[in-house]
This record gives sequence, structure tokens and C-alpha cells, in this order.
Amino acid sequence: MIRKNLRWMSAVLLAVNLVVAMPISLMAQSQSSSAASFHTTTPIKHLVVIFQENVSFDHYFASYPNAQNLEGESSFYAKKDTPAVNGLTGGLTAANPNTDYPPFRLDPAQNYTCSQNHDYTHEQEAFDSGLMDKFPEFTANVCTGYPDVQELGAAIVMGWFDGNTVTAEWNYAQHFAMDQNFFGTNFGPSTVGAINVISGMTGNVDLNHVIAGGGFGDDITYTNGGTSASVTGDPDPYWDDCGAPDQASVLGQNIGDLLNARKITWGWFQGGLLRRLSLAE
Repeated sequence: MIRKNLRWMSAVLLAVNLVVAMPISLMAQSQSSSAASFHTTTPIKHLVVIFQENVSFDHYFASYPNAQNLEGESSFYAKKDTPAVNGLTGGLTAANPNTDYPPFRLDPAQNYTCSQNHDYTHEQEAFDSGLMDKFPEFTANVCTGYPDVQELGAAIVMGWFDGNTVTAEWNYAQHFAMDQNFFGTNFGPSTVGAINVISGMTGNVDLNHVIAGGGFGDDITYTNGGTSASVTGDPDPYWDDCGAPDQASVLGQNIGDLLNARKITWGWFQGGLLRRLSLAE
């Protein structure tokens, strides 16, 4: 996209508070401290983090909070005190580093875009040593079968919606916190990003619980003569009964372990699992 996030999957985060370490600390303290010693103007009761895989922040919020509100489209008007995001600024419009494919607005008739290429090597090539100027060349997938966007070809990766198309998301952003400057620390597909966002690492694979089915290629990368390994691709969880063909388990602590230690309930809901269960039925 225009100002590319390093992790496509960490595209949209809408939450009560998006700095995960902070609300965990506050919630834990609020349960263990008396009301007299701990006060907040708006006490945090629930933290919800929503993110979509394989889509950049700018794809949804490049021009937030300003929508074009063209005739015949759903209108969106932001609250007068809404701050602008670090998105599609004038400079990025007039002199975008992706010179062959300038950024453009997708209208409501083009409300579908296919998943773009998010393999490790392609994302690294698109990043171009920090120049951020090769995303159409290396990460664009032509959305075949969808006439309204198929004709855009590789330019689709530079397209963005505004509040006239993703009206619900923009309205959510009016009421909740939004992480406009989240940059992941790893390239690659969804699994490595999901593991990294909850644990801060993608290594420490449990070598006793790995199934190498050969379905996705280099899902697991072995190091130190095969005595250690990291998740580098898109394997399924080892204990997923519907998982196949590559599966893996990872050792070490994550956010869930820290919440459990503080007796704070939590849940993880993933669309891929629901889709797979539906197919299994």
C-alpha cells in the first residue's frame, strides 16, 4: 500500500486501548488494588483487539477522517475533533515512491480486493531495503474473476477505501482507539505474524510436536544442525484436528500465559479456524 506496514496482517487494530502491555498492567492492578489507591477516569473492563490479516492499515484508513462523499455513495462525516492519521499525506500523493503505480481511491463498486502476495521473500523485495517502492511489482495479485478490480492489475495494491465504502470501520474508529503506527517486526504470512504479535518472537518450535506435510514449503526453518527451529511459513497448530498438512507447536510464554497468571480471562477468535470447521462439516 501507500505507506506500507511491514506486516500485512496487522492492518487494522481497533480497540479500547491498543497498547497491549499497558491495559494488561492496569487490569491486573485494578483487580489487586483497592479503589482508594487506584483510580481511572474510564476504568478498563474489556480489551478487544481486532486485526485483519494480509491487509495494510492504509488500505482502510489512508485518508481518515476525510471521505469524499460523492453523490450516490454512503456518507461519512467525522466528529469535528477527530485527529488525522499518519496516512495518505499530500506528499505521498504527489510524490509516491511507487512511481509507476500512484495511490488511488477505490469506489464502493470496487469493494472487493483479493489477498495480495505476502510471502517472506516477496515482502522483503517489496520493502527494497527501506525504500518502500516495489510493492506493486512484488506483492500485487491480479484479482481475476472480479471485473470491477481485475482490470486494475498490479495497481490494485495501491488502492485504498475511504469512509464511503468501509463506513462501519470508520465509525468504529470514531469510538475506539486506533493503532495507526503499528509496524510488525517480521515479514511473511499470517501464522508468523499471529505468533509474533502475542509472544514477540517466532522461534522456539517444539521439535517433539511437528508434522511436516510438505504443503506450504519452508514453514519451519531448522538451525543449529537441526536442534532448534523457527516458524517461517504458515503451518497449522499441532493440536488442530482439522489442521494439515504442516503443523507445529511453539514453546515459551505469550500474552495468554501472562493473563492466566493474573487470573484475567481472555479469548482468541480466528476466522480461519471457523472456516476450516465449516469445511470439515
